[in-house]
Amino acid sequence: MKLTGKVHKYGANVDTDAIVPARYLNISDPAGLAKHCMEGIDTQFVQMVRSGDIVVAETNFGCGSSREHAPLAIKASGISCVIARSFARIFFRNAINIGLPILECGEAVEVTQPGDILEVELETGAIKNVTRGRVFQAKPYPEFMLELIVAGGLIEHTRRRLKAKGVIL
Repeated sequence: MKLTGKVHKYGANVDTDAIVPARYLNISDPAGLAKHCMEGIDTQFVQMVRSGDIVVAETNFGCGSSREHAPLAIKASGISCVIARSFARIFFRNAINIGLPILECGEAVEVTQPGDILEVELETGAIKNVTRGRVFQAKPYPEFMLELIVAGGLIEHTRRRLKAKGVIL
């Protein structure tokens, strides 16, 4: 699965309230959440983001609340992938569960600038900065996690498995 997009870069400790401010937590529709994505730290994000774009951030991305609103908003806004030096553990799990690819790669974060174009190969973990002509290596996903992401998340993955076994039609 190859992803290509323009970079939106952020700093360290981007918390879930910065990704989706708490006043919007009564919204459960992903498209509704996307209208407020990154509003807590970047009021221009929604106007600037395009389908396939990539978020790059420093350490501890997604810290704060355990709610799924943050990764849902990011995915629904069109972001194809998030790359950071590190992620908050619960954000990492929530992102994988909803089928949002996230990769840890400090070298890519260090070199990448806002507006750069990245190509990401999820099967290998290769991150190519097309703008700067550099290639970086993130740890590739284990096969079962890649299957979840390719399926679009845990629910769709489970639905497909049950359908293949004839449990549901």
